[in-house]
Amino acid sequence: MSEQPLLKVSDNSTLGKVEIAPEVIEVIAGIAATEVEGLYAMRGNFASGVVERLGKKTHSKGVKVELTDNGVTIDLFVLLHFGVSIPKVAQEIQTNIRQSLKYMTALEINEINIHVVGMHMDGKENTEVK
Repeated sequence: MSEQPLLKVSDNSTLGKVEIAPEVIEVIAGIAATEVEGLYAMRGNFASGVVERLGKKTHSKGVKVELTDNGVTIDLFVLLHFGVSIPKVAQEIQTNIRQSLKYMTALEINEINIHVVGMHMDGKENTEVK
């Protein structure tokens, strides 16, 4: 579990408290992003690549959630299909993530930053910026 604190969702303590771990936000954002047409893949780190090779899918791959004083900031590192409109796909990803998180957690998100780190060309290897 990360060292970041849990997000407090409700101030009404009569029934108890509701807290959401940042990892949950990462998973929701990752799944919402993969629903957008034009996205090829999310870029993860070495550990997530090893886990996927062992057969377990990591839904939070390529997603970083940061809790700041200003609110929640989400960074996504994505690879897109060659030929798509990058601004259009990025905006659709941001919109889908914002709507999914609003519906599932009632959280207001401060920023959703999309980092396009590569393009996938049909029949060729990924061209990834390093």
